[in-house]
Amino acid sequence: MMAMLMPNWMDPEYLLNWLGDWSLWGTAAVIFVECGLLFPILPGDSLLFAVGLFIAHGTIDVPLWLACVVLTISAFLGNVSGYYIGRGLGTTLFTNPNARFLKPKYIEQTHEFFERYGPRALVLARFVPIVRTFITVVAGAGKMDPRKFFVWTGIGAVLWATGVTLLGHALGRIKFIHDHLESALLLLVLVSLVPMVVEFVLARRRGHGKVIEGLEAQLEESTTAPDPR
Repeated sequence: MMAMLMPNWMDPEYLLNWLGDWSLWGTAAVIFVECGLLFPILPGDSLLFAVGLFIAHGTIDVPLWLACVVLTISAFLGNVSGYYIGRGLGTTLFTNPNARFLKPKYIEQTHEFFERYGPRALVLARFVPIVRTFITVVAGAGKMDPRKFFVWTGIGAVLWATGVTLLGHALGRIKFIHDHLESALLLLVLVSLVPMVVEFVLARRRGHGKVIEGLEAQLEESTTAPDPR
């Protein structure tokens, strides 16, 4: 089912089976790339979840604590890389509106996200696809204090990488999840898209609100204007 809905490299179950004994380290590499090397279209959330689930099944034969440590470090170092890419290059890579991945709108949306939530955006962005890839570039380009960046991005790495992996491990012990692995992974992918959908709806409402406010202001101005006679 998953293979029919997305390419193989986006299917976490396919990736982990293909990686075999290198599943943990392959996942760490994917997490690093998604978090730091400006390649946002990767199955970060679902891959972390699947690793935890596979460890619960015994398919990945590594201690859970080791997986959490490795994946958290990978997520942290990925963000550090993104930060220094942004600090060195700014947003000069985001100039082509027709680019496949480095679209100017991505950096604009991420900048708005950062402006709205401040430093804690580095934590919240971990759970928002695409934004989690570019938030560090924005932080670097804006010359955010490195110590503050390391603290907030470290907190985000623990909550995201460790949290989602532990969730997969916990749910992996449930027989229903065990018997419906593909459906569970697909559901996680859909859930990970919810923040973007919510933000889109809110943005549309804010846009309509501004239009209405503008019309009301114009109406008020026209009704209170002095009679030219």
